[in-house]
Amino acid sequence: METRYAPTVGYVSNPLHIGILLLIALLLFGGKRLPEIGRSLGTGMREFKDSISGNPPPEPPQQLTPPETATPVAQPTERETV
Repeated sequence: METRYAPTVGYVSNPLHIGILLLIALLLFGGKRLPEIGRSLGTGMREFKDSISGNPPPEPPQQLTPPETATPVAQPTERETV
């Protein structure tokens, strides 16, 4: 009798395995760090894929700087700088 195996992705052959891995990651890194780790992993994968395919990476969004405040900054006096 021929045995058939379910298709696997690497060594993960069951959705339960993925759940266990996610639970371990949650315990190791905590809930606040997981989104940051996911973003950086996705950015790294995207940059790697773009470098392999030869596409230039997209320009990062420009940071908007807040306007200068109207509050004057006190300059040090001659006595304070000596």
